Amino acid sequence: MSNPEATEYEVGQDNIQPFGLDIHNPVFVVSALSIIAFVLLTLAFQQEATTFFGWLRPFLTSTFDWFFLLSANIFVLFGIFLVVTPFGSVRLGGTDAKPEYSYLGWFAMLFAAGMGIGLMFFGVSEPMSHFASSMGGTAMENGVRTDWAPLGAAAGDVEAARNLGMAATIFHWALHPWAIYAVVALALAFFAYNFNLPLTLRSAFYPIFGEAVWGWVGHVIDTLAVFATLFGLATSLGFGTEQALAGLNHLFGTPTGNGARVILISLITAAALISVLRGLDGGVKVLSEINIALAALLLVFILFVGPTATILETLVSGGIAYVSDVVPLSNPFGRDDDNFRQGWTSFYWAWWISWSPFVGMFIARVSRGRTVREFIICVIFVPTIVSIFWMAVFGGTAIEQVIADPNAAVKDAALELKLFEMLAQLPLAWFTSILGIVLVIVFFVTSSDSGSLVIDTITAGGKTDAPVAQRVFWCTFEGLVAAALLLVGGAGALTALQAMAVSTGFPFTIVLLVMCVSLLMGLNRARKDPTQTSRRSQA
Repeated sequence: MSNPEATEYEVGQDNIQPFGLDIHNPVFVVSALSIIAFVLLTLAFQQEATTFFGWLRPFLTSTFDWFFLLSANIFVLFGIFLVVTPFGSVRLGGTDAKPEYSYLGWFAMLFAAGMGIGLMFFGVSEPMSHFASSMGGTAMENGVRTDWAPLGAAAGDVEAARNLGMAATIFHWALHPWAIYAVVALALAFFAYNFNLPLTLRSAFYPIFGEAVWGWVGHVIDTLAVFATLFGLATSLGFGTEQALAGLNHLFGTPTGNGARVILISLITAAALISVLRGLDGGVKVLSEINIALAALLLVFILFVGPTATILETLVSGGIAYVSDVVPLSNPFGRDDDNFRQGWTSFYWAWWISWSPFVGMFIARVSRGRTVREFIICVIFVPTIVSIFWMAVFGGTAIEQVIADPNAAVKDAALELKLFEMLAQLPLAWFTSILGIVLVIVFFVTSSDSGSLVIDTITAGGKTDAPVAQRVFWCTFEGLVAAALLLVGGAGALTALQAMAVSTGFPFTIVLLVMCVSLLMGLNRARKDPTQTSRRSQA
């Protein structure tokens, strides 16, 4: 195994400084030119792009569904392995390192970065979708299931369909996605803080590739990370844009077409640029804490003014259903629920993986001083509990509205409108809808700011203090990519976004699997001689 302590590589040593910038060549140049070309070609050939994106997502998720499911299971098992073995006692930054942030600040940042927009978009729509498909039962055509229900469905059984719908939803937002994030975050933090290697994806592969990670092998890894981050982020920004526009239209009758999309993305990107200029502590940290407070306010409000008893019952029964169904839902082989497994789960795992460089690096930036065990428990299991609670409150309320009134507006509303139709049936609907729009927008801003910080770090060779103009560049192009994909998608705008997330998530899944091996090799060295890694990190 290559020894990270033996390298003489210095952070930023391969950087160039054109026009007062401080960029890594060729990662910045290749990534930037590729993204610019993508935006221009997508806008120039919109019809062709729409056709291509419409083919790409189903091809990848149907062909490689087994690969995505199997890989996600490996990440969960790997995280559990680290918690229960002596590797859990290794401290990020060495034996004397202290955490930089309180638990509250740390949780707020990792949660806001990890899935803020997604919870707002899918918190109502996904439980309802799985509940409805489960109630409808299975449907066969030419020996193939054509329904979208998870597992064997629950035809006509309201309680069973509710529990299966909640289990399937929680499955997509709990252990598996956070295990994906944790693997990347832990690897980045460990090699950056314990061996003083650059805070880039390539550093996590030093035990395997040795000095070769500073060459073309590392360039490929970091460039893939930039693409995955940018397109994964664009997908979430697209979801946020569609939901914010739907909410504004619902309340004020504002337009929702392409012009409105471009204007909203432009305004939110401008707000993200202001946050960029304020830095990590003055921008992302402050906004994340504000957003968590607002999200908690909305959550508690719905809990107490909504069907409280039903919500609490859904929380318990849905959580139990998740525990009992997580293994069959995770099974990649021998299932016939193709639409659910490929259309939902495969897409989700590819999306989370495409987000993992962004979220992982951001979590790594704020996690120095935590032990591996503390890190894994907090990054995987605490958000899992919060996700279960969130889905029970939002999804449980919407499902109960449909059970009470089969013609409830929330039942047939568009995905991006379901949250606001659910809130419309509760007291203070106008206020809570405004709060929901604000939450989506601020999550948008924090995601864009955090994403530009991460991409800038990668393309600056691991430097975390590169000129702010570089982060401004990436923040701007995140908005442009999201706008371009929404524009070419037309009525199926979200399909184009999802296609790009899946296409970048697929190759990066391979990167993450290799990363697990490399991380294990590095942790083994650190556990045997913790003082040696501590000295290296303080050198």
